[in-house]
Amino acid sequence: MAVFGRERRGRDRTGTPADLLVIGLGNPGEQYAGSRHNVGARTVDVLTLRHGGRLRKSKEYSLTDQLRIGDANVAVAFPVTFMNDSGRAASALVRRYGIDDLEQMVVVHDELDLEPGVVRVKLGGGLAGHNGLRSIRDHLHSVEFGRVRIGVGKPPGRREGADHVLRKVSKSDREVLDIAVEQAADAVECILAHGYAEAMNRFNGGR
Repeated sequence: MAVFGRERRGRDRTGTPADLLVIGLGNPGEQYAGSRHNVGARTVDVLTLRHGGRLRKSKEYSLTDQLRIGDANVAVAFPVTFMNDSGRAASALVRRYGIDDLEQMVVVHDELDLEPGVVRVKLGGGLAGHNGLRSIRDHLHSVEFGRVRIGVGKPPGRREGADHVLRKVSKSDREVLDIAVEQAADAVECILAHGYAEAMNRFNGGR
């Protein structure tokens, strides 16, 4: 699906074009760094470290870098807007990196509807009530972007979902999510190398 129109894309692009744009969702600030809501941002950290990059502040309301993965130019970003305003950063990043088809954009995010540690790949579809995804849809007027979903599980008892995803996690849960973040980075690399169909087959099958 074209984004903004190809001609406008060329006029607005402010950086080197990317073959893939990876946006890891989360909230800025040390108090949120270890929370379930920030597993997407942590995945971007993992990718950046794996490929010798360094995230830096950018004009697109994000920490960003461009990585060379194989023959591909991959832009990675952690929006420093709060989660509910992620779309403001996403729309600016799409323009900066010349993304004219939303299949070139992968959003990594937490997912209440998946068991803790489960990683799934998805292209388009519903938003599962996720405020960060909703903001991206509202700014880009589409849901046809890729996602890597990291399960954090539903809140226990009567705890509110927001409270659940914003709290720091226990040691045992942190170990599970640490593994999931590494797998989510693997999933992004699989999408880049083999496409969504292969990534979904590899990460969605059997569980």
